[in-house]
Amino acid sequence: MIVTDSSYVFAKSQNSPELKRLQTIEKVFDPATRKQLLATGLTTGWRCLEVGAGAGSIMRWMADIVGESGNVVAVDMDTRFLQGSQPSNVEILQEDIRYLELEKHSFDLIHARFVLVHIPDFQVALSQMLSMLKPGGWILLEEPDFAAARAIIGNSQLLHSVNRVNQAILQMFANKGLDYALGVKLPAICQRQGLHLLSVDNDTPLANGGFGIATVMKMSAMQLAQAYIATGQANYEDIENYCQFADDPSTWAIYHATVGVVAQQSA
Repeated sequence: MIVTDSSYVFAKSQNSPELKRLQTIEKVFDPATRKQLLATGLTTGWRCLEVGAGAGSIMRWMADIVGESGNVVAVDMDTRFLQGSQPSNVEILQEDIRYLELEKHSFDLIHARFVLVHIPDFQVALSQMLSMLKPGGWILLEEPDFAAARAIIGNSQLLHSVNRVNQAILQMFANKGLDYALGVKLPAICQRQGLHLLSVDNDTPLANGGFGIATVMKMSAMQLAQAYIATGQANYEDIENYCQFADDPSTWAIYHATVGVVAQQSA
């Protein structure tokens, strides 16, 4: 079943800017993701599920590790960047994880990054994932905490605009019934699901402009300018100032935190 969900803020984004944004996210966040995935013991022969595959970097990386004796199923509501030649042990499904029908208890490892934050009834999505996890299987969830964002060093006018845009981001998520601070609640959510926690990482980088997470958030602001302005918390000048701030290597800010939880299903 292919489901369109208006809660996903990038659903109507144009191909070229969105692909570049996803590839920049991969460059910034993949190293930490790979480290956490390897902590599960990921190895040859495993069957893995990648939820929200984006531009496919983690999907392809896992496929290389599990080899021909294993396989990776990648599911995303938007598979436009997963077309073309892919590894032979990869299966791509254009589906909504909440309604995905796959064999129960069939995966050794499930991974989702920046997925649940876009789903109002994320508990349904998580329950569906866990139903497909083998007894003793592993799950890695990575979600943002946008409440951690704040501008720290920069021109006073730009600082003011950045903080206004930060408030617009929170309001946009709230207006859609989404939890903008979902990341910090992940450990408790996993505990309530009966999962055994292996690790909890809270990455809250203090970043200067011009690269990394600052560039990711600038790209998001450019694509979501109308949505931010519609909240009434920011205007066009604020968006322009935010992008200028995020481009300037002399500025410093926390753009958001990312919480990663590695947990194991009961055997």
